[in-house]
Amino acid sequence: MVVRIQIEPNSYFDSVALMAVASVVNRLPGVDLAALLMGTSANLELLRDSSLWDERLETVSPNDLVIAVRASDDAAAERAIDEAVHRLRSSARTSQVSEAKVTLRTLRTALRQVSQASVVAISVPGPYAPIEAEEALRADRHVFLFSDNVPIEEEVRLKELAQERGLLLMGPDCGTAFIAGLGLGFMNAVRRGPIGIVAAAGTGLQQLASLIDWFGSGISHGIGTGGRDLDARVGGRTMLAGLEALAHDPATQVIVLVSKPPAPEVAEKVLAFAAACGKPVVATFIGQTAPVTEGVHVAANLTEAARLAVHLATGQSLADLDLPGRQEALARVRAERSRLAPTQRYLRGLYSGGTLCDEAMVLLQPRIGPIRSNIPLQPELRLTDPHRSEEHTFVDLGSDEFTVGRPHPMIDQTIRLERFRREAADPTVAGIVLDLVLGYGAASDPAAELAPAIREARVEAERTGRILPCIVALVGTQSDPQDYARQRRTLEDAGAIVVPSNALAAELAAELIA
Repeated sequence: MVVRIQIEPNSYFDSVALMAVASVVNRLPGVDLAALLMGTSANLELLRDSSLWDERLETVSPNDLVIAVRASDDAAAERAIDEAVHRLRSSARTSQVSEAKVTLRTLRTALRQVSQASVVAISVPGPYAPIEAEEALRADRHVFLFSDNVPIEEEVRLKELAQERGLLLMGPDCGTAFIAGLGLGFMNAVRRGPIGIVAAAGTGLQQLASLIDWFGSGISHGIGTGGRDLDARVGGRTMLAGLEALAHDPATQVIVLVSKPPAPEVAEKVLAFAAACGKPVVATFIGQTAPVTEGVHVAANLTEAARLAVHLATGQSLADLDLPGRQEALARVRAERSRLAPTQRYLRGLYSGGTLCDEAMVLLQPRIGPIRSNIPLQPELRLTDPHRSEEHTFVDLGSDEFTVGRPHPMIDQTIRLERFRREAADPTVAGIVLDLVLGYGAASDPAAELAPAIREARVEAERTGRILPCIVALVGTQSDPQDYARQRRTLEDAGAIVVPSNALAAELAAELIA
């Protein structure tokens, strides 16, 4: 293998454009890994960790584009770099032609030109994000901060400023929001309704909102906070601000709070505020039971939180709020369990959503024993090598170690398909669990990519005297642009067991190896 680096000075491209080109370049013959990144310190560390390093990278700035390729030989590497440069320059020319009349060079100009805008979405490299976010806040706009790699000290400072000005700072590293019917970042097509959500978990918000839609209700607003908001240093500032906003919103009748385990003192503060907000509140802290607080309903997982919220908002009986296809899926799992070979003992989970991976492990580990992961529930269960599974293993394929220079698996499933084929060939694997997240921003037809791999793996397993159950949590709604029914049908035709709930998928996986 050879590594080749090309640096394009002062050539900024947003992360979506870079991921789209990287997706194409990574499929070229002879390319082992291609990364297209801006030269921020965090991105350079990722390149170093991925063995895509060159001494010239010591001198690049965050304004410089880095194209790094590991390939079978010099010719393949050069072809990959040429293709990347060509595609980036072509997209830039197209953008200049099609958007010449509306291109705005600075945020300040944009705020003057679009004075009625109340929310500013920011996606720039981490070092520059606080500058843009502060300018938007001082212009009295709410901020959706998609950018990551923002120092936590800057997050605290910006959230204090937002608090002073009565504004919401959603983020940093906020991938999902739903404000007055408009989705920001990755979001599903959910109906409007009486339930408001404040979530420190992007795919958690998507799963919760989609399930509420499945149960026949809808969302007033979905406010993302960024994953560190309930850290002791940040103090839950955005969650508290979101709670207050929803408490005063006449369209919101019930509020749901979603987070991974918060700092204890922050949880206490948030739950006390929730209990006094004057509206029913459901809280789910994935991986930790929320402290008992009078006036707050505690849910063990996202599916239970959706059921409770719809029950409180509509008066429907909890017994009536069941997921379609549960009994059929259980019957399929039990039938396939009876055909497992004696060597098949372990589960493998291949997730695009970190929150959903966490939720699955929390639900499964008490029933099947320790689960190893790149985002483990306990430090001692961290994988030695995230690229190699051991016994029960669930991985978040959206983590940095998998996505350096590559599109997120919600956009491009190349990373997951590679890992899926390796896991499927392991004779000790009893089943594979996956999430597939639909909605705006996600891949246009993800089932079409995944289904052939499932079908081929099941055929190969049969040839070697095994069966390979595949359980898919298909997160989305009937109104999503990918056509939920078609996605489900494509996966089921390939032999997958498909359900709309990640918690139900985990329940089925536990049943598989019971």
